[in-house]
Amino acid sequence: MTDGGGLMALIDDKKAAAVAALAEVRDGMLVGLGTGSTAAFAIRALGERVAAGLSIRAVVTSEASGKLARELGIEVLDFATIAHVDLTIDGADEIDSRCFAIKGAGGAMLREKIVAASSARMVVIADGSKRVDRIGAAKLPVEVLPFAGAYVMRVLTDIGAAPIIRDNYRTDQGNLVIDCHFATLEDPRATAVTLAAIPGILGHGLFLDEVDAAYIATNGVVTRLERMGASD
Repeated sequence: MTDGGGLMALIDDKKAAAVAALAEVRDGMLVGLGTGSTAAFAIRALGERVAAGLSIRAVVTSEASGKLARELGIEVLDFATIAHVDLTIDGADEIDSRCFAIKGAGGAMLREKIVAASSARMVVIADGSKRVDRIGAAKLPVEVLPFAGAYVMRVLTDIGAAPIIRDNYRTDQGNLVIDCHFATLEDPRATAVTLAAIPGILGHGLFLDEVDAAYIATNGVVTRLERMGASD
């Protein structure tokens, strides 16, 4: 259990990572905004910069992020009309040295992956607790068509995913989220292929090629982790 001081330190680290990532935002950019508690810090910090004169537009990965962005005066476009995003900023449940990430605790991983795929660059922000040697300990969410729920649960059980349907939850698309708990995740790419091949699974929280860089804050110190081959 995190004590009050520890919780405040985590919050401060999330804020520090968010502010550091915003150094990549330039006037005129179309910015993708992620979902979740850490992404919300980036949205708030971006709102402050917009209020100070920064000119950007945004697309969002969830209704919640859209509501927050609009409240802060950020112009939000309908992503359905957008083919290309300049920069996306999002959080992660886990991130490793390869810039492999697990995402989806906030339930928006399908939209997040679509926006990330459209982006010239995606950066993740996180506190130090999310940095791991290799991803795999965090639950791995999958978005599932409700019609296929029982079937997908059976197949996920058969492959050792120990699936649990997220109670009383639907995504913004009205779909189920099933959280998978693999004993090990030795080959994330093979797991991604396996999940994508299961009829009824619409998306999953493995981000293996999307993340270009991560800003990770620990005790107020921000470290930037760049994926090999990625550039500013």
